[in-house]
Amino acid sequence: MKPQINDLRSAIALLQQHEGQYRETDHPVDPKAELAGVYRYIGAGGTVKRPTRIGPAMMFNSIKGYPDSRILVGMHASRERAALLLGCKPSELAQHVGQAVKNPIAPVVVPAEQAPCQEQVWYADDPDFDLRKLLPAPTNTPIDAGPFFCLGLVLASDPQDASLTDVTIHRLCVQERDELSMFLAAGRHIEVFRKKAEEAGKPLPVTINMGLDPAIYIGACFEAPTTPFGYNELGVAGSLRQTPVELVQGVAVNEKAIARAEIIIEGELLPGVRVREDQHTDSGHAMPEFPGYCGEANPSLPVIKVKAVTMRRHAILQTLVGPGEEHTTLAGLPTEASIRNAVEEAIPGFLQNVYAHTAGGGKFLGILQVKKRQASDEGRQGQAALIALATYSELKNIILVDEDVDIFDSDDILWAMTTRMQGDVSITNLPGLRGHQLDPSQSPDYSHSIRGNGITCKTVYDCTVPWALKAKFERAPFMELDPTPWAPDLFEK
Repeated sequence: MKPQINDLRSAIALLQQHEGQYRETDHPVDPKAELAGVYRYIGAGGTVKRPTRIGPAMMFNSIKGYPDSRILVGMHASRERAALLLGCKPSELAQHVGQAVKNPIAPVVVPAEQAPCQEQVWYADDPDFDLRKLLPAPTNTPIDAGPFFCLGLVLASDPQDASLTDVTIHRLCVQERDELSMFLAAGRHIEVFRKKAEEAGKPLPVTINMGLDPAIYIGACFEAPTTPFGYNELGVAGSLRQTPVELVQGVAVNEKAIARAEIIIEGELLPGVRVREDQHTDSGHAMPEFPGYCGEANPSLPVIKVKAVTMRRHAILQTLVGPGEEHTTLAGLPTEASIRNAVEEAIPGFLQNVYAHTAGGGKFLGILQVKKRQASDEGRQGQAALIALATYSELKNIILVDEDVDIFDSDDILWAMTTRMQGDVSITNLPGLRGHQLDPSQSPDYSHSIRGNGITCKTVYDCTVPWALKAKFERAPFMELDPTPWAPDLFEK
């Protein structure tokens, strides 16, 4: 049965019905590093420094310095929770999301009176307006460049063709009372829009949408070539919910906003204006990134001039802990779906499942489970790996395993690597390929073989049994039975 979710609040209501998935606290917390420090122990997971764990989503109801605010963290920080919110099994997420991206349902525009996100409005031209006092943007660590909106989904349109709209999560640092810096990775579609506007000497209107139906965030994390230029990722969420995402016209800029968002920041990307990301702290660091390290502060970033902020009553500011399990879910599910769709199209029935492992933040490490059905399938595992690397360019390492290996169990993966791999014949290195600049090892300083930042050697670990030796690698055949009568507290749902 599909969950009846159309915004963040209905998603929270669903989690409240399931033990261990959601908790609240009224104990006061400082948004400056303390909130993330607390959640590190409760549920961050991912590549966060140990000790950490996968735990519940958590609402902080008492924010120091912001008596009317509350902050939610960890909504997506569990594969089990993501499946619950999307109405499928955890092992079926790649297939479920993969079907949605192939069958999008376009968003629709609703009138302002049907848009909860505009229940409250603040205009930046008011002399008392100050974004820094209005919203408790957190810092993840004491050395962050400044307060960040970590789950700000930016919506913008092509200045030359308004029918082309894109949504992407970007790094947004609060710089002044009405200014944000914005990090845009090269090649992102909104960066293409920004450059077009800048070349014409015009600002680019944007809305920053926060506190959303989880399906919107997950769908927004698809990338090219799965979602080519002009593909509106809001259609993925529409397909996942089988109802269109609702948009509303902004109150201060000529752009749409997500009507059922908790908080909207409306603004314009200014042409020719740049700012140093850590101009107020001189920390040298931006914030923790998904590989588990603190990224360097960027010396020159575009600036968003804020025009207005709109909110629901008693709005929820949604955030994440940078390198945690939440990033694995948001980045990893679209990665898995993209790879599954591409390999299935090329080699039908061969790929059984795929997992964008949390150790790679949902981007760097892919586990591919394959099934060799006949002698001629030998070697297709390598083909599947190459398709995966071509489909998602930020992948660094791929581990191939057989159908009897649980790809969501790291111990089982390491068992396959230990007993079904020989380093001299089972490892393929592909040097000199484009990777991801946030991996600190993908740098000329690390290896003389690397020509520039973001260039890497990609590696395929073939931990599959050769077809001719299948009979010698059968796992110990334990009896298949229902254990519930012996331990009902462990197995009864």
